[in-house]
Amino acid sequence: MLLPLAKEPFTAPTDREMLPSERREFVRTHRTCIFGYRRKNDGPAMSVVYYIPTDDGELLVSTMAGRGKARVIARDGKVSLCVLDERWPFAYLQVYADAVIEHDRDLVVDVMMAVAGRMSGEPLPDEGRPVVEAMAEKEDRVVVRCRPYATFAQPPRHLYRNDQEEQITHWVSGVVPWDAPDPA
Repeated sequence: MLLPLAKEPFTAPTDREMLPSERREFVRTHRTCIFGYRRKNDGPAMSVVYYIPTDDGELLVSTMAGRGKARVIARDGKVSLCVLDERWPFAYLQVYADAVIEHDRDLVVDVMMAVAGRMSGEPLPDEGRPVVEAMAEKEDRVVVRCRPYATFAQPPRHLYRNDQEEQITHWVSGVVPWDAPDPA
């Protein structure tokens, strides 16, 4: 089941690393990410996309079948999603995932409807579904189903003044399995 847009995005703590459950909550309650994948030549490809979380922890992305995101997954199903906080100072959380392409037309339209809701900040009315169905057909849309297996988090950091009296702290973060329990 696709999850609705959260009323309030999770705010990352600034004094400690995010717990595994907080990392999942951060991903569940945000809506935009940098979608990255390996290319045969050059550096990684990256694009800004809206994503839709599901109740079982997957992340769904709509794209055209002819775009690089869809084509590369056939040869290499590893992707990264750098989930962005939309508030300043912003945090980010990188999600490492195995990805597959879904062609199910109902799922494609459902995801496109949900993306439209995230873009506008309110659900798209059912009357818009025929327009979205036509767009999905015309653009040969598919869904990238991302199954997270690990995360890497970066806390929000910002220098509010340039007089060096204010201290900015940093620490080393690590990759944490997606389904890791919180420490006791």
